[in-house]
Amino acid sequence: MVSPGIATGARRVSPRRAVTLIVLAELFGTSLWFSANAVADALHLAWGLTTVQLGYLTSAVQLGFISGTLLFALSGLADRFSASRIFALCALTGAVLNGAFAMTAGSLWGALALRFLTGVTLAGVYPVGMKLVVSWAPERAGRVLGWLVGMLTLGTGLPHLVRGSGVAPTWQGVIYSASALAIAAALLVLWLGDGPHHANTRRMQWGRVLETYRLPAFRSAALGYFGHMWELYAFWAMVPLMIAQIAVGQSVNQVYGAAFLVFAAGGLGCVAGGLLSQQLGSARIAIVALTGSALCCLLYPWIQGAPYSVALSLLLAWGLLVVADSPQFSALASQACPKERIGSALALMNSIGFGISIVAIQIAAGMWDTWLERVAWLLLPGPVLGLLAMRRLWRNRS
Repeated sequence: MVSPGIATGARRVSPRRAVTLIVLAELFGTSLWFSANAVADALHLAWGLTTVQLGYLTSAVQLGFISGTLLFALSGLADRFSASRIFALCALTGAVLNGAFAMTAGSLWGALALRFLTGVTLAGVYPVGMKLVVSWAPERAGRVLGWLVGMLTLGTGLPHLVRGSGVAPTWQGVIYSASALAIAAALLVLWLGDGPHHANTRRMQWGRVLETYRLPAFRSAALGYFGHMWELYAFWAMVPLMIAQIAVGQSVNQVYGAAFLVFAAGGLGCVAGGLLSQQLGSARIAIVALTGSALCCLLYPWIQGAPYSVALSLLLAWGLLVVADSPQFSALASQACPKERIGSALALMNSIGFGISIVAIQIAAGMWDTWLERVAWLLLPGPVLGLLAMRRLWRNRS
């Protein structure tokens, strides 16, 4: 049985205002994701971490996220309880765990455990946030998800902005600022509540979400997303290293400021893709973005030695294209599955995609010292395979 309608405690606000508040909360909440990457050089000096060990910290978050999304997906928790309450609880818990990371005093195993648990909490922020925003504006799924993932992209880059601006004088301050933003996210969503189109199932549905993969439209969107995920998070993890390589003579703050610009370009790409999806369809936007990011993977190693402005421009274009398709995959998937299983289906899709991203991150981090900019070619199979999975959807205007 499905129980639609406004959840208990929901605010009577316009869908436009509600979507604005949710995407703002997503911006703040996802600042936890790459908080450790924004202080990578400081951790190298303070803890003696190598590039590979820094990659472990990123992968620990991804692994935690996978574990959390699997729990939400296979148990049906994401569709059994209030999305706004799950979001708020996870954002608050993530803020505490992230803050504790700054107090680990150089213990790699302790840091890995805390990053893993932070990743678990992010499973209640990202996919649950997608269900929450769709519950306020289901008729504009591609557009509102474009805003949501755009804010997620900016959110993951926020610690780089804090670091680059010099607002926080210590690396611990950068970490604590991300925790403060996550607390603000929890309070925003808790105040707002669920949307009028929020649907809950009355009982747990262990394993029912697997049936969704029998639907051809859902399967195509999911396979395209998996190819996209091979590239996305490995690229984001490598961005500071790529910029440090080309930014000869620039300060650490300038390097991290430029890294934030790459994330900001991705946020713009998501929003622009969401707006264009209203006319062109989500499938076409995803295919164009996959094609563009594949070309960036191919071209980036060939421009080494070019002026800094040229190399940075290509990274900005890559940053814009590499994530512009992400909300459109989610829109296509949410449109292809029953309403009462949207939360679980998106959570499982995210879980598999992030599992793929862990492999890509570890390969890219492990090969960086040897391959440098040619690591980009290791990311190329992702968008290419994604395009193969999506090719039949070119005529799809949904």
